[in-house]
This record gives sequence, structure tokens and C-alpha cells, in this order.
Amino acid sequence: MMSEMTKTTLSEIRSDLENIDKLVVSLKDIISHISQNKSIIFLLRGDLASGKTSLVHAYTAYIYPHELVSSPTFSLMHQYGDIFHYDFYQRSLDELMHLGMLEWFEAHGVHFVEWGERALERLLCQHGYEVYVIEIVKCPQDRIYRIYHGQA
Repeated sequence: MMSEMTKTTLSEIRSDLENIDKLVVSLKDIISHISQNKSIIFLLRGDLASGKTSLVHAYTAYIYPHELVSSPTFSLMHQYGDIFHYDFYQRSLDELMHLGMLEWFEAHGVHFVEWGERALERLLCQHGYEVYVIEIVKCPQDRIYRIYHGQA
């Protein structure tokens, strides 16, 4: 098992929220390269107001420009075509398992999970899901987006 210190970054992009297009295009290229017609899960990690929701909104608007995108804070999940957007803020893994979370990830598409913590990463990897982590670091003028493969 690899430690957190030995994770390999697939991509690192600096962007501010107003110019997130470069990040979205890079993310689309990464998804095209790694998905190969299978579902993929991105766990989004970052502090409050780091840009997790903004990233999903920008990606969804790029793929489905006519969709009205909103945050799933109270509903847990929104679907836009084959894009699934989850918000697991302050939800326990036990609660999510009880609600049937693993079945949600069976749907074909790209799944973005805000607040996808390490325990969820391990569980999903152990169940054979294709998991990637997008770590968002808020800097004074922009953000750093690091994308790496999830680890069991």
C-alpha cells in the first residue's frame, strides 16, 4: 500500500476561478484518456470555498452548455446527462452506505464527489471503482488543482 507521501500526481494546474477554462479542458483530456467508456469517480478535496462546486459547474457547463447547474448540498446528488455531482459534506460513511451509495456509482459516467474523504477513497478502491482525487489548494491569487489516482 502506498502512503499519502508517495502518491503520483497526474496533473497539477494553477488557475483562478474566473479563468477556469484551462483546467476544464485539461480535465476533459484526462477523463478522455483514462475513462475508456467506463465510469470514473473524482473525489474533490479542499477547504470551504476552495472551488469544488465551481469546478464541477465549469466542467458540466463545458460538456452540457444548456444545463442549469446547481449545488447538491441538500439533495446529495444532481445528475446532468452522464455527469453526477455529489455533496457529502458532514455525511458519515455509514450513513452513505445505508442510503445505497455504492449503487449510485454503478451508473455509467463521470462522478464528482465533494468532500470525498480518505475512508471513502479506500472503500471505493477496495470495491474496484476507478477513483481519482482532485486536491484543491486555495492560494491568495489562484488555486492549485492536483489530480492523482486514488489508493486503497
